[in-house]
Amino acid sequence: MNALAIFLGVVGPTQVILIIAIIVLLFGGKKIPELMKGIGTGIKEFKNAAKDDQPANSKKEEETKEKE
Repeated sequence: MNALAIFLGVVGPTQVILIIAIIVLLFGGKKIPELMKGIGTGIKEFKNAAKDDQPANSKKEEETKEKE
């Protein structure tokens, strides 16, 4: 872990501001809220799919146990 921290360095406020400035320059100020909304929607859908998938797996396991 220390070797990775030494290699990458410590991210400070100056680096964060620089990264934000580059993102604003690349995408523009009006496009950033749309990007964040899309990312939020994607995360929400992923969580819902993960929740829906878990009960389905447990039901399948119960069915296979009953058949045996």
